[in-house]
Amino acid sequence: MKNIVIYDSTLRDGAQAQGISFTVADKIKIVELLDDFGISYIEAGNPGSNPKDMEFFECIKNKKLKNAKVIAFGSTRRANIPVENDINVNSLLYAGTDAVAIFGKSWDFHVKEILKTTLDENLKMIYETIKFFKENGKEVVFDAEHFFDGYMENPDYALKTLEAAYDAGVDSICLCDTKGGMFPFDTFNITKKVVEKFKCDIGIHTHNDNGMAVANAIIAVEAGVKQIQGTINGYGERCGNANLCTIIPNLQLKKGIRCIPDENMKNITTLARHVSEIANAAPNERAPYVGRSAFAHKAGMHSDAVCKNTKSYELVDPEVVGNERLLLLSEVAGRSAIIGIINEVDPTISRESKETKIILEKLKEMEFKGYKYEGAEGSLKLLIKKVLGKYKPSFKLIEFKVIVNEPSIDGVNSSALIKVEVDGQEEITASEGDGPVNALDNAVRKALERFYPEIKEMKLTDYKVRVLDSESATAARVRVIIESSDGNEVWSTIGVSTDIIDASWIALVDSIEYKLNRCNCIQSNDEVKL
Repeated sequence: MKNIVIYDSTLRDGAQAQGISFTVADKIKIVELLDDFGISYIEAGNPGSNPKDMEFFECIKNKKLKNAKVIAFGSTRRANIPVENDINVNSLLYAGTDAVAIFGKSWDFHVKEILKTTLDENLKMIYETIKFFKENGKEVVFDAEHFFDGYMENPDYALKTLEAAYDAGVDSICLCDTKGGMFPFDTFNITKKVVEKFKCDIGIHTHNDNGMAVANAIIAVEAGVKQIQGTINGYGERCGNANLCTIIPNLQLKKGIRCIPDENMKNITTLARHVSEIANAAPNERAPYVGRSAFAHKAGMHSDAVCKNTKSYELVDPEVVGNERLLLLSEVAGRSAIIGIINEVDPTISRESKETKIILEKLKEMEFKGYKYEGAEGSLKLLIKKVLGKYKPSFKLIEFKVIVNEPSIDGVNSSALIKVEVDGQEEITASEGDGPVNALDNAVRKALERFYPEIKEMKLTDYKVRVLDSESATAARVRVIIESSDGNEVWSTIGVSTDIIDASWIALVDSIEYKLNRCNCIQSNDEVKL
């Protein structure tokens, strides 16, 4: 089987995305995740650009990794300065990594208009910088910045920049579509010419400004590259970088090209979600392979076909990538959708069972009240458990009080007091929050953590409110959908009421109950019925 080297740039390129910032501790956690997953190279930052990155490299020096090499990233020396006197070059050296990535300009426009130097001086900058690091015993990757744009306008000069790196003894050359505007056919033709011309390993680094970063990376593999640079979840500046969570399964599962150890593929969904949690960024639900919707089936014909043979509408078995199949209940879903969800709770029930009919009638009753379970599979599974007598509540609410104070102080404008009972024991706690729902969420989880430590893993990741009958003005019913996560799984729950706090409370309770039922903290009780 052909192998491709995966080079992750989440901690450098990914950190340049709008709204994403990693602490040193965050970066260490992500390095551990990537190393466990089997990534070959981890580009971890530019030690010459900020003190935080330099602190990271100090911390990572003594960490033993199983699979990955950590790479420090930086530029060629500045124009008209001896390489050994360049501060940023020396910062790279002091970072102490076995490998470094050096980026240099391959587009003559950038050399003249951005660097404000001559074309010959730029070639010297590339050659002398790479030569310097090779003489200091480093493995060197040359990132040919704006290579494709440079080649399209001045192919001779773009190739000269690669020749300068090659002559200096570079270990690998990475062709960069830095503006993210290439089309696959052009990427293939240009890359193939480079692969045929140079005997070192060639890599590809693509951005997603025209939506083709993944396609350009994969077509470059067809042209002969041996290294792919990208980021987890496609994080990156502007529209992002090539998404490794799409590239890796595409190459390994569909093309037979190994990127990571086969046994680690089942961890890719968890990796994507863990990194999004650390980045404090909402996961892309429609991301291929790792998104919640990647194996979600809504139309009745689709759901029925998938239940008969998953090959009918799925690229791979969701378990292969650590994801799960969702058969969504909606106005266009058939009986196959609901029986699939029922069987997750009780595999002995069939389409013709009396329990199926009872559940369908209960769903109709709840939908009449404003519940819509298409986007709240957590509440749907709990409802099925209740109807089947397989549900026991983990706690009983005695009372709660919510107070809203204005103006807010440091983002806190609400407090909640709650009293709950668990197995005959009462617990009273209070908490503050940014809004009444946040305060109530904090209070109930704080109250239950003594009985169920697993609650500490949870956090609310999204909150949506929809008014159902706007003609009723402030007396209208509202539908609240809450998305929660424990870092491994994401689930949604629903509540409906004329009181937004009450609707939120119903959804919060379902969220907690779903978590506790999933981790088998609550024993079922066949006597409990709706």
